[in-house]
Amino acid sequence: MRWWLLILTLLSPPAWANEPARLDLGGSALVAAGRGWGGPRPLELRLALTRAVPYRVFLIGDPVRLVVDLQGADLGPARPEDLFGADLASAIRWGKNGEGWSRIVVELPGPYRIHGAGQTARAPLSQITVALAPVDAGDFAPDRSATAALRDLPEPAELPPPAPDDRFTVVLDPGHGGFDPGALAEGESEANLVLVFALELRAALQARGVDVQLTRGDDSFVSLERRMTAARQARADLFISLHADALPEGQAAGATVYVWNPDADGRADEQLVLRHGPDDLLAGLDLTGQDDALTGVLMDFARTDTQPRSRNFADWLVSRMSLMGIGMHGRPVQRATYSVLKSPDIPSVLLELGFISDHDDRANLLNPEWRARMVRVVAEAVTGWARDEAARATMLRR
Repeated sequence: MRWWLLILTLLSPPAWANEPARLDLGGSALVAAGRGWGGPRPLELRLALTRAVPYRVFLIGDPVRLVVDLQGADLGPARPEDLFGADLASAIRWGKNGEGWSRIVVELPGPYRIHGAGQTARAPLSQITVALAPVDAGDFAPDRSATAALRDLPEPAELPPPAPDDRFTVVLDPGHGGFDPGALAEGESEANLVLVFALELRAALQARGVDVQLTRGDDSFVSLERRMTAARQARADLFISLHADALPEGQAAGATVYVWNPDADGRADEQLVLRHGPDDLLAGLDLTGQDDALTGVLMDFARTDTQPRSRNFADWLVSRMSLMGIGMHGRPVQRATYSVLKSPDIPSVLLELGFISDHDDRANLLNPEWRARMVRVVAEAVTGWARDEAARATMLRR
């Protein structure tokens, strides 16, 4: 393939991205998933679509409502009252919600928590399932205020200030945040778990003399583009994106390190791309005003230096995890095309600490002792890799 055709292929969205996913009303339902013992019953919302789409779910109060946002989906002429099991909810509404998004609002019969959410893509339909468990009124914890949800305009996090030139700088990127909780399981959210880990890792790295910046230090939404901009403004020597995703039961467990490779393949990678969305594969690089051909050449040239360095850091991580007895995926280093890995000028990795959908991984992420071991692993990998980088720079100057 000619290089210019390759660039056009990478910059062009897939053909199916222009076709909206359709709701299959016959395959969708709101069902009672258990006994209520005199109170509200556990519920499960099942949405059948003609293809998988990026989605987000959250709860708001006054009254208690479940909100499901779907990107690239057309709910069509189907009426909410015709959904099987609609009578289990006080009310159901749906319609368009901004450019490219649709929203479903389910008014619940009482306080609930999101017990789990997931998407399975099996031809000819994909199904999004949201499991809801009733809770006491005092335990109801909405993810967002009703006002913020209706506005759908979360406050962006402040970008970190530039770091001093003479210090080794790491930018930690806790995935998701704000109205995007990431993967959900057993009442835990990916966004919260990786933020807790990032704050603990920052303290450990700072104690070792490393300058650390965070793309977000609280439960804020930060766009993919701003995450990479933050890394460049901080003059990062290394970028680590932290995640704890979800995959269908039994498909994956253990820590995994992803490095950039446009030829990435594999079933697990395809499933994760479904969660992060096709836009993630194309966004994140601010090269406006540059000729596309020149930009592509410059990016490829820069990656001949940064890609081997990213892989070297991934090897450091895997080595330290092995020494510390951290459970890893069968293929601990994998290739992926996530936008947070696309920076041509900053060595970058995406670290899946584990999979929130796996019982043991989730227990580890909630265990302070396991997190302390994993923090030590990453901190030692960073400082070891930094020493390698310093030695490499000294040799190049000779």
